Amino acid sequence: MEEKIVFCRGGGCTAKLGAGVLARVLEKLPKGPMDENLLIGYDSKDDAAVYKISDDVAVVQTLDFFPPMVDDPYTFGKIAATNALSDIYAMGGTVKTALNIVCFPESADLNILGEIMRGGSEKVIEAGGTLAGGHSIADKEVKYGLSVMGTVHPDKIYANDKGQPGDRLILTKKLGVGIICTANRVGEASEEAMAEAIESMTTLNKRASEICQEYEVHACTDVTGFSFLGHLHEMMNGRLSCRIHAGQVPVITEALHHADEFLLTAAGQKNRNHVEKYVQFTDIPFAMEEVLFDPQTSGGLLIAVKEEEAESLCGKLQGAGLPAQIVGEIIARAEKEIYVMR
Repeated sequence: MEEKIVFCRGGGCTAKLGAGVLARVLEKLPKGPMDENLLIGYDSKDDAAVYKISDDVAVVQTLDFFPPMVDDPYTFGKIAATNALSDIYAMGGTVKTALNIVCFPESADLNILGEIMRGGSEKVIEAGGTLAGGHSIADKEVKYGLSVMGTVHPDKIYANDKGQPGDRLILTKKLGVGIICTANRVGEASEEAMAEAIESMTTLNKRASEICQEYEVHACTDVTGFSFLGHLHEMMNGRLSCRIHAGQVPVITEALHHADEFLLTAAGQKNRNHVEKYVQFTDIPFAMEEVLFDPQTSGGLLIAVKEEEAESLCGKLQGAGLPAQIVGEIIARAEKEIYVMR
């Protein structure tokens, strides 16, 4: 019988430290002298660091790793790699190289590790990058991910907080994978819903990012552990507000049922505690609120695009097979940062 990875307590992006806790630590770090070539650093709350090396080329650097959220090692490897690669696409970049990050018990079956890394390697190749090495340590629990380097033109970077009033917001993947994985852990998720979640988590944001480059995109981020609303809060960055139309947000339908049954993640509740003071819900069911706070693993891109181009961009994303939808619009700063309505 094939050995399986033991499901960890906080797999995928649910294993992230809460945004509030992380912010308190980061704000105390010494920053050193300002480097004018560091175009985006950790203090911007963006998806990756960007460093300018010439007038035409900037390096995009990121890393991401986490414990497994599925039993199959090969599938876990694909999900973890897809998630790590996503930050490059969220910045408008092109993947160049990747390094494996591995934590694995020395006493465990190395064939499991081989399958994890095979899954990861295949996604790096699909992204058009080269797997150039990595680092491993012995650990009691399995963790896997990538450090990824990409490139982008310094004038074509997608920062996450440069949206403008009037911009339309487009989400390229369905929400709810955190709730589905939680339900699957206790044997409540259907095979169909879990398959849909895995398909979403293993779909690169490469094509979505490429399509965006044909349009006037003002801001972009990928929706991961801090949830749709958490990453939206970072996009507004205290200077803008937005209206979200919950009925237009793409969702894995079964996630709403499980949310009603309180099959939720602790990370989702951390997201709610951190962000809810910035949000005003109007006639939104509890289950939908939970989906909007749900930590996503390898989620879609959240794009702020010029109003006149939104329908065309969304249509082209849908034509590429993505469940993209226009989910709201940015407005001038108001009393609340995020207004969620039907």
